[in-house]
Amino acid sequence: MTYQPIPVPPRDNRRTLRIVLIVVGAVLALCCLGGAVGGFFVYGAAKEAVGPVREATTSYLDAIRSGDHQRAYDLLCREERERTSLAEFRRRWEAEPRLVDYDVAGLTVNNTNGRVLGTATVRLTTETGGASTQVLTLVKEDGAWRLCG
Repeated sequence: MTYQPIPVPPRDNRRTLRIVLIVVGAVLALCCLGGAVGGFFVYGAAKEAVGPVREATTSYLDAIRSGDHQRAYDLLCREERERTSLAEFRRRWEAEPRLVDYDVAGLTVNNTNGRVLGTATVRLTTETGGASTQVLTLVKEDGAWRLCG
């Protein structure tokens, strides 16, 4: 009698493929979850940086729209208030068509050599139907954002 080796069953390629697909799916799920969590934190940090700039811009434009020139003037930076009197500021705005609506289209915050600057791109609509886009510059002064220039 001769020795007969025990036959080895053929390898099941479907099982190997299933394991590979499960591993790849798990890695993709972890990457997506990591991206979502990272995106959430990046969005929160960006909102925290530009949120106060948006608030200062909308406060200023709300004051202009309502005709409260004193409040708008108080939101200007020190340099701008030293350069322009309240009476001159009021006269300048009263000579323009009244602001009826605005939209804050974009915000940026930059820190260059310790000087923090912000910009707000706004679309303004006046009572005459005129529309314009302006870029407002803001500076951080004594912990508060103020319009400057």
